[in-house]
Amino acid sequence: MLSLSDIELRITEIFVSLQGETDTAGLVTTFIRLTGCPLRCQYCDTAYAFSGGKKQTIQSIVDEVSGFGTNYVTVTGGEPLSQPNVHFLLSALCDLGLVVSLETSGALDISNVDSRVVKILDVKTPGSGEVARNRYQNLSVLQVSDQVKFVICNKNDYSWAMMKCEELKLYDLGCELLFSPSSDELESRKLADWIVEDRLPVRMQIQLHKLLWNDEAGR
Repeated sequence: MLSLSDIELRITEIFVSLQGETDTAGLVTTFIRLTGCPLRCQYCDTAYAFSGGKKQTIQSIVDEVSGFGTNYVTVTGGEPLSQPNVHFLLSALCDLGLVVSLETSGALDISNVDSRVVKILDVKTPGSGEVARNRYQNLSVLQVSDQVKFVICNKNDYSWAMMKCEELKLYDLGCELLFSPSSDELESRKLADWIVEDRLPVRMQIQLHKLLWNDEAGR
């Protein structure tokens, strides 16, 4: 039987920062950014994670994270699920008693993700350029603790997202619904005004880390 010292992942970076999004925004969090992604969203801000990185054993990753002393850990990318061994990492982190979240594009199957992991699932809008990659079957396995995220590029995306929330009965899931403005394409205030006007039962979020560190890698 393989041990965690025998299983490897390709890692772009591991760092501690403030969570910039989701319902834990503002909390000190360790981020593990895996390398590789099969999608090419036009607004992607982590294209540097598409390739490169370095191989690390899961045991070495777990040891490194343990040394940081944070309660929250986010596994992100790229697309973490593009590396099948990520499931071993997620479970190992949960076994430490940490609050573990997974940021995923929504294009790959999440049914095998450890049930203790909070899944942050994207639903790609038309403005992303990758709307055809949405794997809507994932919605059926979400738990109340999970979150569904829409990145909004323009008014068309906003209208589309509203329609999808109704069509897919997302309000009935009990999950947090997150609407984020694409930072270089849509003014935050415009999105805020639309949400207020329509009384949408969603959480608007602005990427805190971009405001603080201007998208600097490793922050």
